[in-house]
Order: sequence, then structure tokens, then C-alpha cells
Amino acid sequence: MTASQPDGAHLGAEAARRLSVFDSADISPGLSAAEIAQVETDFDFEFADDHRAFLAAGLPLGDSWPDWRSATRRTLGALLALPADGVLFDVEWNEYWHHDWGRRPARMKDALRTARYRLARVPRMVPVFGHRFLPAGRGSSGHPVLSIYRTEILCCGDDLVHYVDNEFGPEPHRPGSARPTVEFWSDLTQ
Repeated sequence: MTASQPDGAHLGAEAARRLSVFDSADISPGLSAAEIAQVETDFDFEFADDHRAFLAAGLPLGDSWPDWRSATRRTLGALLALPADGVLFDVEWNEYWHHDWGRRPARMKDALRTARYRLARVPRMVPVFGHRFLPAGRGSSGHPVLSIYRTEILCCGDDLVHYVDNEFGPEPHRPGSARPTVEFWSDLTQ
């Protein structure tokens, strides 16, 4: 399935079903439509359709799972900020600069301000598990799940189902074949 195919509900439900079969996470009742809407309002993004269906089918809990129902606003905000914060870290400490940002300002203060401005305009990445993310965006689904650690980005699964199989399934990891589909973040994949 590609990012343009609309069957996000099926992908999310299948990923949730497989996660429950693998018995690798505690799963509480899924988020209600009202709970999902509240998270989206509180943090100014919309879940992708497959991510939304995954969370509606059952909310995984435990180490590294974002607790969209009970975690504090501060905790969830920090999780949502991780991808951009990691890029900013590399701008400041590792001389990273994206080719689309133009010439890097000489002063670090100006470079960070420009990077923040640019990062505020790229697709929002939403945590799935640990440092694994899907892009936000109602009406989208089937995006590859990305491992984002600063500017080191890897594709962890062709879609949410493939990711759950790879991360939590009993079989050895199967390499994915999909290319990341999300603006800016795809440029950083290795």
C-alpha cells in the first residue's frame, strides 16, 4: 500500500490486531473519537488515518508507547517535539544544514532561528513507539514508519502493519522496500 491509497482504517486495524496477537504490549481499550479529537485539538495536528484506526482499535501501553489518554500534556508535547528538537541539536552541535534552507547564517543564534522557522513548516511527525514516527495528516495512510534520531532517519517498515511485524513479530526483521514519502524527513533517510 502506498501513501496515496485511502484504506487507512484497514491498515490501522490490522496493525493493532497483529500487535495483540504478538502479545508484546499491554493494550487498553482504544481511544474514542472524542479522545482522538481532543488530542488533535490540544496539540494542533491530525493523526494519519492508519494511525488513528490503530489507536481506536486499542491503545498500547508500557515502555516507549505514548499514552495518548493519560500522559501529561508536557510529556506528549515533548514526544511530539523530538524530531524537530533532534534536528536543532544537529544544527547546533554537528553543523547540520538542509540544502533547501539557503545559506547557513554565520551566527549560531541566527542559524537556529532559521532552522526553527523552516522546521515549523515541514510535516509534523507523530510518535508511534519510542523514536518511531508516522507523519500527521488526516486523509493520508500507508506511509513508511520512520525511526528518527536527530538527523539519522531509517525506514522501519513499509507501512504500519509491516512495522508492527518487524518490531514485535516473531519472525526476523524483513527489509522494507518502500521509500519514505514525507517531505523533508525523507531527505534525511539513510
